[in-house]
Amino acid sequence: MGKYEFDALVIGGGAAGLTTAGVAANFGAKTMMIEMERLGGDCTWTGCVPSKTLLKAASVMHNAKKAEKYGLSTGEVDLDPQKVMRHVDKVRREVYEDADDPQIFEDMGIEIVNGKASFVDEHTLKITDREGLQREVSGKYIFVCTGAKAFVPPIKGVDTVDYLTNESLFEIDDMPEKLIIVGGGPIGSEMSQAFARLGTEVHVVDMAPGILTNDDPELTSILKERLEEEGVHYHLNSGVKEISKSSEGVAVTIDRDGNESVLQANRVLLATGRRANIKSLDLEAAGVEYGKAGITVDDKCRTNKRHIYAIGDVTGRYQFTHMSEHMAKVATSNALIKVPMKIDKDHVPWVTYTEPELGHIGATEKELTESGTSFEVYKFPFSKIDRAITDGQTTGMIKVYAKKWSGKILGASVLGAHAGEMISQYALAMRNGVSLRDFSDTIHPYPSYGLGARRAADQWYIRNQSETMVKWIKRIFGYRGEIPDYSDPDRIV
Repeated sequence: MGKYEFDALVIGGGAAGLTTAGVAANFGAKTMMIEMERLGGDCTWTGCVPSKTLLKAASVMHNAKKAEKYGLSTGEVDLDPQKVMRHVDKVRREVYEDADDPQIFEDMGIEIVNGKASFVDEHTLKITDREGLQREVSGKYIFVCTGAKAFVPPIKGVDTVDYLTNESLFEIDDMPEKLIIVGGGPIGSEMSQAFARLGTEVHVVDMAPGILTNDDPELTSILKERLEEEGVHYHLNSGVKEISKSSEGVAVTIDRDGNESVLQANRVLLATGRRANIKSLDLEAAGVEYGKAGITVDDKCRTNKRHIYAIGDVTGRYQFTHMSEHMAKVATSNALIKVPMKIDKDHVPWVTYTEPELGHIGATEKELTESGTSFEVYKFPFSKIDRAITDGQTTGMIKVYAKKWSGKILGASVLGAHAGEMISQYALAMRNGVSLRDFSDTIHPYPSYGLGARRAADQWYIRNQSETMVKWIKRIFGYRGEIPDYSDPDRIV
Protein backbone atom coordinates (compact mmCIF):
# COMPACT_ATOMS: atom_id res chain seq x y z
CA MET A 1 0.00 0.00 0.00
CA GLY A 2 3.04 2.29 0.14
CA LYS A 3 2.36 4.02 -3.17
CA TYR A 4 -0.96 5.37 -1.89
CA GLU A 5 -1.20 8.18 0.66
CA PHE A 6 -4.09 6.51 2.51
CA ASP A 7 -5.30 2.97 2.99
CA ALA A 8 -8.93 4.12 3.05
CA LEU A 9 -10.55 7.24 1.65
CA VAL A 10 -14.14 7.76 2.82
CA ILE A 11 -16.30 10.26 0.93
CA GLY A 12 -19.15 11.45 3.13
CA GLY A 13 -19.60 11.83 6.87
CA GLY A 14 -23.15 10.61 7.42
CA ALA A 15 -24.16 7.31 9.02
CA ALA A 16 -22.47 5.26 6.29
CA GLY A 17 -19.26 7.29 6.27
CA LEU A 18 -18.92 7.53 10.03
CA THR A 19 -19.30 3.77 10.43
CA THR A 20 -16.96 3.04 7.53
CA ALA A 21 -14.23 5.37 8.81
CA GLY A 22 -14.56 4.06 12.35
CA VAL A 23 -14.32 0.40 11.32
CA ALA A 24 -11.42 1.13 8.95
CA ALA A 25 -9.48 2.90 11.69
CA ASN A 26 -10.26 0.04 14.07
CA PHE A 27 -8.68 -2.33 11.55
CA GLY A 28 -5.53 -0.19 11.61
CA ALA A 29 -6.05 1.43 8.22
CA LYS A 30 -4.73 4.95 7.63
CA THR A 31 -8.02 6.72 6.96
CA MET A 32 -9.30 10.06 5.68
CA MET A 33 -12.96 11.08 5.80
CA ILE A 34 -14.14 13.93 3.55
CA GLU A 35 -17.40 15.77 4.25
CA MET A 36 -18.88 18.78 2.42
CA GLU A 37 -20.96 20.05 5.34
CA ARG A 38 -21.30 18.72 8.92
CA LEU A 39 -20.59 15.23 10.18
CA GLY A 40 -23.73 13.32 11.08
CA GLY A 41 -25.40 13.67 7.71
CA ASP A 42 -29.10 13.39 7.06
CA CYS A 43 -29.87 11.22 10.09
CA THR A 44 -28.56 13.68 12.67
CA TRP A 45 -29.51 16.97 11.03
CA THR A 46 -32.51 16.54 8.73
CA GLY A 47 -33.84 13.01 9.17
CA CYS A 48 -34.17 10.50 11.98
CA VAL A 49 -33.13 12.62 14.97
CA PRO A 50 -35.09 15.84 14.35
CA SER A 51 -38.17 14.06 13.02
CA LYS A 52 -38.40 11.71 16.01
CA THR A 53 -37.79 14.63 18.38
CA LEU A 54 -40.64 16.58 16.78
CA LEU A 55 -42.85 13.48 16.93
CA LYS A 56 -42.11 13.14 20.65
CA ALA A 57 -42.98 16.79 21.32
CA ALA A 58 -46.24 16.32 19.40
CA SER A 59 -46.96 13.13 21.36
CA VAL A 60 -46.45 14.89 24.69
CA MET A 61 -48.88 17.63 23.66
CA HIS A 62 -51.40 15.10 22.36
CA ASN A 63 -51.27 13.05 25.57
CA ALA A 64 -51.53 16.18 27.71
CA LYS A 65 -54.74 17.08 25.90
CA LYS A 66 -56.01 13.54 26.44
CA ALA A 67 -54.98 13.41 30.11
CA GLU A 68 -58.57 13.01 31.30
CA LYS A 69 -58.52 9.59 29.69
CA TYR A 70 -56.16 8.57 32.52
CA GLY A 71 -58.12 10.37 35.22
CA LEU A 72 -55.86 13.44 35.18
CA SER A 73 -56.45 17.14 34.60
CA THR A 74 -53.73 19.34 33.10
CA GLY A 75 -55.67 22.45 32.17
CA GLU A 76 -55.04 24.39 28.97
CA VAL A 77 -52.04 23.22 26.92
CA ASP A 78 -50.20 26.03 25.16
CA LEU A 79 -47.85 25.69 22.19
CA ASP A 80 -44.77 27.85 21.66
CA PRO A 81 -43.55 26.88 18.17
CA GLN A 82 -40.19 28.58 18.58
CA LYS A 83 -39.48 26.69 21.81
CA VAL A 84 -40.44 23.41 20.15
CA MET A 85 -38.08 23.99 17.24
CA ARG A 86 -35.30 25.14 19.57
CA HIS A 87 -35.78 21.87 21.46
CA VAL A 88 -35.48 19.93 18.18
CA ASP A 89 -32.24 21.77 17.37
CA LYS A 90 -30.91 21.22 20.90
CA VAL A 91 -31.44 17.47 20.69
CA ARG A 92 -29.76 17.08 17.32
CA ARG A 93 -26.77 19.11 18.54
CA GLU A 94 -26.53 16.88 21.60
CA VAL A 95 -26.47 13.82 19.33
CA TYR A 96 -23.83 15.48 17.16
CA GLU A 97 -21.61 16.34 20.12
CA ASP A 98 -21.98 12.88 21.62
CA ALA A 99 -21.46 10.79 18.48
CA ASP A 100 -20.51 12.87 15.43
CA ASP A 101 -18.07 15.56 16.59
CA PRO A 102 -14.93 15.53 14.38
CA GLN A 103 -12.70 15.37 17.46
CA ILE A 104 -14.09 11.92 18.28
CA PHE A 105 -12.85 10.58 14.96
CA GLU A 106 -9.62 12.54 14.97
CA ASP A 107 -8.85 10.90 18.32
CA MET A 108 -9.20 7.58 16.49
CA GLY A 109 -6.47 8.66 14.08
CA ILE A 110 -8.82 9.57 11.23
CA GLU A 111 -8.02 12.72 9.25
CA ILE A 112 -11.18 14.80 8.79
CA VAL A 113 -11.32 17.14 5.81
CA ASN A 114 -14.10 19.59 5.02
CA GLY A 115 -14.66 19.89 1.28
CA LYS A 116 -16.13 18.44 -1.89
CA ALA A 117 -14.50 15.29 -3.25
CA SER A 118 -14.44 14.22 -6.89
CA PHE A 119 -12.56 11.51 -8.72
CA VAL A 120 -9.43 12.31 -10.70
CA ASP A 121 -8.82 8.66 -11.50
CA GLU A 122 -9.75 5.38 -9.87
CA HIS A 123 -7.31 5.84 -6.98
CA THR A 124 -7.18 9.63 -6.70
CA LEU A 125 -9.58 12.23 -5.34
CA LYS A 126 -9.57 16.00 -5.75
CA ILE A 127 -10.81 17.86 -2.67
CA THR A 128 -12.12 21.42 -3.05
CA ASP A 129 -12.71 23.40 0.14
CA ARG A 130 -15.12 26.29 0.65
CA GLU A 131 -12.48 28.85 -0.35
CA GLY A 132 -11.88 27.02 -3.61
CA LEU A 133 -8.50 25.63 -2.59
CA GLN A 134 -7.76 22.19 -3.95
CA ARG A 135 -5.62 19.20 -3.06
CA GLU A 136 -5.30 15.69 -4.37
CA VAL A 137 -5.09 12.53 -2.27
CA SER A 138 -4.75 8.89 -3.23
CA GLY A 139 -6.11 5.77 -1.58
CA LYS A 140 -5.77 2.04 -1.90
CA TYR A 141 -9.49 1.65 -1.19
CA ILE A 142 -12.19 4.26 -1.70
CA PHE A 143 -15.60 4.15 -0.03
CA VAL A 144 -18.35 6.37 -1.44
CA CYS A 145 -20.82 7.28 1.30
CA THR A 146 -22.36 10.51 0.00
CA GLY A 147 -25.95 9.60 0.85
CA ALA A 148 -28.99 11.09 -0.84
CA LYS A 149 -30.98 14.31 -0.87
CA ALA A 150 -34.66 15.17 -1.03
CA PHE A 151 -36.15 14.67 -4.48
CA VAL A 152 -38.19 17.58 -5.82
CA PRO A 153 -40.42 16.33 -8.65
CA PRO A 154 -40.79 18.48 -11.77
CA ILE A 155 -44.19 19.88 -10.82
CA LYS A 156 -45.34 22.94 -12.71
CA GLY A 157 -44.67 26.08 -10.65
CA VAL A 158 -42.78 24.34 -7.85
CA ASP A 159 -39.85 26.73 -8.19
CA THR A 160 -42.09 29.75 -7.69
CA VAL A 161 -42.94 28.87 -4.06
CA ASP A 162 -40.93 28.45 -0.89
CA TYR A 163 -41.55 24.73 -0.53
CA LEU A 164 -40.28 22.58 2.32
CA THR A 165 -38.44 19.26 2.25
CA ASN A 166 -37.03 17.30 5.18
CA GLU A 167 -33.84 19.32 4.66
CA SER A 168 -35.54 22.64 5.44
CA LEU A 169 -38.51 21.54 7.57
CA PHE A 170 -36.66 21.63 10.86
CA GLU A 171 -35.34 25.15 10.31
CA ILE A 172 -38.77 26.81 10.50
CA ASP A 173 -39.65 28.65 13.69
CA ASP A 174 -43.44 28.67 13.41
CA MET A 175 -46.21 26.14 12.96
CA PRO A 176 -48.28 26.75 9.83
CA GLU A 177 -52.01 26.94 10.33
CA LYS A 178 -52.44 24.81 7.21
CA LEU A 179 -49.91 22.40 5.68
CA ILE A 180 -50.11 20.37 2.48
CA ILE A 181 -47.87 17.29 2.38
CA VAL A 182 -47.17 15.75 -1.01
CA GLY A 183 -46.40 12.09 -0.38
CA GLY A 184 -47.94 9.47 1.88
CA GLY A 185 -44.79 7.49 2.60
CA PRO A 186 -42.87 7.29 5.91
CA ILE A 187 -41.82 10.96 6.05
CA GLY A 188 -45.24 12.20 4.95
CA SER A 189 -47.03 9.95 7.44
CA GLU A 190 -44.82 10.82 10.40
CA MET A 191 -44.92 14.56 9.75
CA SER A 192 -48.66 14.57 9.06
CA GLN A 193 -49.29 13.21 12.55
CA ALA A 194 -46.72 15.47 14.21
CA PHE A 195 -48.10 18.69 12.73
CA ALA A 196 -51.74 17.64 13.21
CA ARG A 197 -51.06 17.04 16.89
CA LEU A 198 -49.37 20.44 17.12
CA GLY A 199 -52.52 22.10 15.86
CA THR A 200 -51.91 22.40 12.11
CA GLU A 201 -54.62 21.54 9.59
CA VAL A 202 -52.88 18.88 7.50
CA HIS A 203 -53.73 17.64 3.99
CA VAL A 204 -51.85 14.70 2.44
CA VAL A 205 -51.82 14.21 -1.33
CA ASP A 206 -50.64 10.98 -2.96
CA MET A 207 -51.11 9.23 -6.29
CA ALA A 208 -51.46 5.84 -4.60
CA PRO A 209 -54.80 4.51 -3.30
CA GLY A 210 -53.36 4.19 0.22
CA ILE A 211 -50.49 5.27 2.42
CA LEU A 212 -47.19 3.47 3.07
CA THR A 213 -47.59 1.22 0.05
CA ASN A 214 -44.63 -1.02 0.94
CA ASP A 215 -46.37 -2.13 4.13
CA ASP A 216 -49.22 -4.52 4.89
CA PRO A 217 -52.44 -2.94 3.53
CA GLU A 218 -54.58 -4.24 6.41
CA LEU A 219 -52.30 -2.50 8.91
CA THR A 220 -51.86 0.70 6.89
CA SER A 221 -55.65 0.95 6.65
CA ILE A 222 -55.89 0.85 10.45
CA LEU A 223 -53.15 3.47 10.76
CA LYS A 224 -54.80 5.72 8.18
CA GLU A 225 -58.06 5.62 10.14
CA ARG A 226 -56.17 6.58 13.28
CA LEU A 227 -54.49 9.53 11.57
CA GLU A 228 -57.82 10.65 10.12
CA GLU A 229 -59.29 10.58 13.63
CA GLU A 230 -56.49 12.94 14.67
CA GLY A 231 -57.39 15.37 11.90
CA VAL A 232 -55.27 14.41 8.89
CA HIS A 233 -57.14 14.91 5.59
CA TYR A 234 -56.25 12.56 2.72
CA HIS A 235 -56.47 13.17 -1.03
CA LEU A 236 -55.47 9.79 -2.49
CA ASN A 237 -55.45 8.59 -6.09
CA SER A 238 -54.57 12.22 -6.80
CA GLY A 239 -51.73 13.72 -8.79
CA VAL A 240 -50.31 17.20 -8.27
CA LYS A 241 -50.76 19.26 -11.45
CA GLU A 242 -49.41 22.62 -10.31
CA ILE A 243 -48.10 24.53 -7.31
CA SER A 244 -48.42 28.30 -7.14
CA LYS A 245 -48.43 31.22 -4.74
CA SER A 246 -51.73 32.26 -3.20
CA SER A 247 -53.11 34.71 -0.68
CA GLU A 248 -52.75 32.06 2.05
CA GLY A 249 -49.23 31.17 0.95
CA VAL A 250 -49.46 28.33 -1.53
CA ALA A 251 -52.05 26.70 -3.78
CA VAL A 252 -51.77 23.09 -4.91
CA THR A 253 -53.86 21.96 -7.88
CA ILE A 254 -54.62 18.26 -7.73
CA ASP A 255 -56.20 15.94 -10.26
CA ARG A 256 -58.27 12.89 -9.43
CA ASP A 257 -59.73 10.93 -12.32
CA GLY A 258 -59.71 14.04 -14.50
CA ASN A 259 -61.38 16.24 -11.90
CA GLU A 260 -59.24 19.15 -10.72
CA SER A 261 -59.47 20.93 -7.38
CA VAL A 262 -57.29 23.40 -5.50
CA LEU A 263 -55.98 23.11 -1.94
CA GLN A 264 -54.86 26.25 -0.12
CA ALA A 265 -52.32 26.31 2.71
CA ASN A 266 -49.55 28.34 4.31
CA ARG A 267 -46.80 25.87 3.40
CA VAL A 268 -46.25 22.77 1.30
CA LEU A 269 -43.95 19.90 2.28
CA LEU A 270 -42.59 17.71 -0.50
CA ALA A 271 -42.14 14.23 0.96
CA THR A 272 -41.57 12.68 -2.43
CA GLY A 273 -38.57 10.45 -1.90
CA ARG A 274 -34.82 10.85 -2.16
CA ARG A 275 -32.16 10.68 -4.87
CA ALA A 276 -28.53 9.60 -4.61
CA ASN A 277 -25.85 12.29 -4.26
CA ILE A 278 -23.58 11.42 -7.19
CA LYS A 279 -23.59 14.51 -9.40
CA SER A 280 -20.40 16.12 -8.07
CA LEU A 281 -18.35 12.91 -7.77
CA ASP A 282 -17.25 12.74 -11.44
CA LEU A 283 -17.63 8.97 -11.37
CA GLU A 284 -16.75 8.76 -15.06
CA ALA A 285 -13.17 9.72 -14.24
CA ALA A 286 -12.85 6.56 -12.19
CA GLY A 287 -14.91 4.42 -14.53
CA VAL A 288 -17.48 3.69 -11.83
CA GLU A 289 -20.84 2.50 -13.13
CA TYR A 290 -24.08 4.05 -11.90
CA GLY A 291 -27.72 4.30 -12.84
CA LYS A 292 -30.79 6.37 -12.14
CA ALA A 293 -31.11 4.97 -8.61
CA GLY A 294 -27.46 5.50 -7.69
CA ILE A 295 -24.08 3.77 -7.81
CA THR A 296 -24.30 0.14 -8.89
CA VAL A 297 -22.91 -2.34 -6.32
CA ASP A 298 -22.99 -6.07 -5.75
CA ASP A 299 -23.98 -7.76 -2.51
CA LYS A 300 -20.49 -7.07 -1.14
CA CYS A 301 -21.09 -3.33 -1.70
CA ARG A 302 -18.38 -3.36 -4.38
CA THR A 303 -18.67 -1.35 -7.59
CA ASN A 304 -17.38 -2.52 -10.95
CA LYS A 305 -13.97 -1.30 -9.71
CA ARG A 306 -12.79 -3.91 -7.20
CA HIS A 307 -11.21 -1.40 -4.82
CA ILE A 308 -14.10 1.13 -4.87
CA TYR A 309 -17.12 0.49 -2.67
CA ALA A 310 -20.41 2.39 -2.32
CA ILE A 311 -22.44 2.27 0.86
CA GLY A 312 -25.88 3.37 2.02
CA ASP A 313 -28.32 5.75 0.35
CA VAL A 314 -25.95 6.58 -2.52
CA THR A 315 -26.54 3.08 -3.91
CA GLY A 316 -30.31 3.56 -3.96
CA ARG A 317 -30.77 0.05 -2.57
CA TYR A 318 -31.89 0.87 0.96
CA GLN A 319 -32.89 4.21 2.45
CA PHE A 320 -32.35 3.31 6.11
CA THR A 321 -29.68 4.44 8.56
CA HIS A 322 -29.40 0.92 9.98
CA MET A 323 -28.74 -0.46 6.50
CA SER A 324 -26.04 2.16 5.92
CA GLU A 325 -24.30 0.90 9.05
CA HIS A 326 -24.78 -2.74 8.02
CA MET A 327 -23.44 -2.08 4.52
CA ALA A 328 -20.45 -0.24 5.98
CA LYS A 329 -19.49 -3.34 7.97
CA VAL A 330 -19.96 -5.53 4.89
CA ALA A 331 -17.82 -3.28 2.67
CA THR A 332 -14.96 -2.73 5.12
CA SER A 333 -14.78 -6.42 6.03
CA ASN A 334 -14.53 -7.42 2.38
CA ALA A 335 -12.08 -4.68 1.41
CA LEU A 336 -9.75 -4.33 4.37
CA ILE A 337 -9.54 -7.74 6.05
CA LYS A 338 -10.77 -9.94 3.21
CA VAL A 339 -13.51 -11.52 5.31
CA PRO A 340 -16.31 -12.44 2.86
CA MET A 341 -19.59 -10.82 3.87
CA LYS A 342 -22.76 -10.06 1.93
CA ILE A 343 -25.69 -7.75 2.52
CA ASP A 344 -28.34 -9.58 4.52
CA LYS A 345 -31.14 -8.91 2.04
CA ASP A 346 -33.57 -11.35 3.64
CA HIS A 347 -33.75 -9.63 7.03
CA VAL A 348 -34.11 -5.91 6.37
CA PRO A 349 -36.41 -4.30 8.96
CA TRP A 350 -38.10 -0.94 8.59
CA VAL A 351 -40.28 1.12 10.90
CA THR A 352 -42.50 4.17 10.45
CA TYR A 353 -42.55 5.99 13.79
CA THR A 354 -46.10 7.22 13.84
CA GLU A 355 -48.22 6.48 16.89
CA PRO A 356 -48.93 3.61 16.68
CA GLU A 357 -45.66 2.55 15.03
CA LEU A 358 -45.65 0.35 11.94
CA GLY A 359 -42.80 -2.10 11.38
CA HIS A 360 -41.92 -4.93 9.02
CA ILE A 361 -39.23 -7.58 8.50
CA GLY A 362 -38.74 -10.21 5.80
CA ALA A 363 -41.20 -11.09 3.04
CA THR A 364 -44.57 -9.37 2.80
CA GLU A 365 -47.82 -11.28 2.52
CA LYS A 366 -48.18 -10.03 -1.06
CA GLU A 367 -44.68 -11.21 -2.02
CA LEU A 368 -45.26 -14.66 -0.55
CA THR A 369 -48.60 -15.02 -2.33
CA GLU A 370 -47.21 -13.90 -5.69
CA SER A 371 -44.22 -16.27 -5.41
CA GLY A 372 -46.50 -19.23 -4.72
CA THR A 373 -44.94 -19.87 -1.31
CA SER A 374 -46.98 -22.01 1.06
CA PHE A 375 -47.49 -20.13 4.32
CA GLU A 376 -49.92 -19.33 7.11
CA VAL A 377 -50.78 -15.95 8.66
CA TYR A 378 -50.80 -15.82 12.44
CA LYS A 379 -52.45 -12.72 13.94
CA PHE A 380 -52.68 -11.27 17.40
CA PRO A 381 -54.39 -7.95 18.24
CA PHE A 382 -52.94 -5.37 20.62
CA SER A 383 -56.34 -5.29 22.31
CA LYS A 384 -55.40 -8.67 23.86
CA ILE A 385 -51.96 -7.54 25.11
CA ASP A 386 -52.40 -6.65 28.77
CA ARG A 387 -49.60 -4.05 28.76
CA ALA A 388 -51.24 -2.32 25.81
CA ILE A 389 -54.51 -2.29 27.75
CA THR A 390 -52.92 -0.76 30.87
CA ASP A 391 -51.24 1.90 28.71
CA GLY A 392 -54.35 2.65 26.66
CA GLN A 393 -52.47 1.68 23.48
CA THR A 394 -54.73 -1.03 22.10
CA THR A 395 -54.76 0.04 18.44
CA GLY A 396 -52.77 -2.39 16.34
CA MET A 397 -52.07 -5.95 15.35
CA ILE A 398 -49.23 -8.44 14.97
CA LYS A 399 -49.12 -10.47 11.76
CA VAL A 400 -46.58 -13.24 11.29
CA TYR A 401 -46.12 -15.14 8.03
CA ALA A 402 -44.70 -18.61 8.63
CA LYS A 403 -44.58 -22.20 7.42
CA LYS A 404 -47.46 -24.27 8.75
CA TRP A 405 -45.65 -27.35 10.05
CA SER A 406 -42.16 -26.11 10.85
CA GLY A 407 -43.17 -22.68 12.12
CA LYS A 408 -40.30 -21.11 10.14
CA ILE A 409 -40.85 -17.35 10.14
CA LEU A 410 -40.88 -15.85 6.63
CA GLY A 411 -41.87 -12.30 7.57
CA ALA A 412 -43.69 -10.21 10.14
CA SER A 413 -45.61 -6.94 10.26
CA VAL A 414 -46.50 -5.13 13.47
CA LEU A 415 -48.72 -2.10 13.97
CA GLY A 416 -48.83 -0.88 17.53
CA ALA A 417 -46.99 0.73 20.41
CA HIS A 418 -43.27 -0.16 20.40
CA ALA A 419 -43.60 -1.98 17.07
CA GLY A 420 -40.00 -1.08 16.27
CA GLU A 421 -38.76 -2.97 19.32
CA MET A 422 -41.03 -5.93 18.56
CA ILE A 423 -39.79 -6.12 14.98
CA SER A 424 -36.28 -6.36 16.42
CA GLN A 425 -37.35 -9.60 18.12
CA TYR A 426 -38.47 -11.02 14.80
CA ALA A 427 -35.26 -9.83 13.09
CA LEU A 428 -33.18 -11.72 15.65
CA ALA A 429 -35.42 -14.79 15.39
CA MET A 430 -35.35 -14.94 11.60
CA ARG A 431 -31.60 -14.30 11.40
CA ASN A 432 -30.94 -17.21 13.76
CA GLY A 433 -33.58 -19.68 12.59
CA VAL A 434 -35.85 -19.35 15.62
CA SER A 435 -39.24 -20.86 14.74
CA LEU A 436 -42.65 -19.92 16.10
CA ARG A 437 -42.45 -23.01 18.29
CA ASP A 438 -39.16 -21.76 19.78
CA PHE A 439 -40.71 -18.32 20.16
CA SER A 440 -43.75 -19.72 21.93
CA ASP A 441 -41.61 -21.84 24.26
CA THR A 442 -39.46 -18.85 25.31
CA ILE A 443 -40.42 -17.18 28.59
CA HIS A 444 -41.32 -13.50 28.17
CA PRO A 445 -41.87 -11.11 31.10
CA TYR A 446 -45.40 -10.12 32.06
CA PRO A 447 -46.77 -7.55 31.43
CA SER A 448 -44.77 -6.46 28.41
CA TYR A 449 -45.34 -5.63 24.78
CA GLY A 450 -42.83 -8.35 23.90
CA LEU A 451 -45.20 -10.87 25.40
CA GLY A 452 -47.55 -10.03 22.53
CA ALA A 453 -44.97 -11.49 20.14
CA ARG A 454 -45.01 -14.70 22.15
CA ARG A 455 -48.82 -14.73 22.19
CA ALA A 456 -48.77 -14.42 18.40
CA ALA A 457 -46.43 -17.41 18.26
CA ASP A 458 -48.83 -19.34 20.51
CA GLN A 459 -51.32 -19.20 17.65
CA TRP A 460 -49.05 -21.54 15.70
CA TYR A 461 -49.55 -24.20 18.39
CA ILE A 462 -53.30 -23.56 18.39
CA ARG A 463 -53.56 -23.73 14.61
CA ASN A 464 -51.61 -27.01 14.46
CA GLN A 465 -54.02 -28.77 16.79
CA SER A 466 -57.00 -30.54 15.25
CA GLU A 467 -60.31 -31.90 16.43
CA THR A 468 -59.16 -35.43 15.58
CA MET A 469 -55.98 -35.06 17.65
CA VAL A 470 -57.90 -33.75 20.65
CA LYS A 471 -60.37 -36.64 20.39
CA TRP A 472 -57.46 -39.10 20.53
CA ILE A 473 -55.99 -37.30 23.56
CA LYS A 474 -59.37 -37.46 25.31
CA ARG A 475 -59.71 -41.17 24.54
CA ILE A 476 -56.15 -42.07 25.62
CA PHE A 477 -56.23 -40.15 28.90
CA GLY A 478 -59.91 -40.41 29.64
CA TYR A 479 -60.54 -36.67 29.73
CA ARG A 480 -64.15 -35.42 29.94
CA GLY A 481 -64.01 -31.80 28.77
CA GLU A 482 -65.53 -30.21 25.68
CA ILE A 483 -63.68 -30.24 22.37
CA PRO A 484 -62.73 -26.70 21.23
CA ASP A 485 -64.43 -25.26 18.17
CA TYR A 486 -61.98 -25.66 15.31
CA SER A 487 -64.37 -24.46 12.61
CA ASP A 488 -63.02 -20.85 12.65
CA PRO A 489 -59.50 -20.77 11.15
CA ASP A 490 -59.01 -17.15 12.31
CA ARG A 491 -59.89 -17.68 15.93
CA ILE A 492 -57.45 -16.15 18.40
CA VAL A 493 -56.73 -17.79 21.75
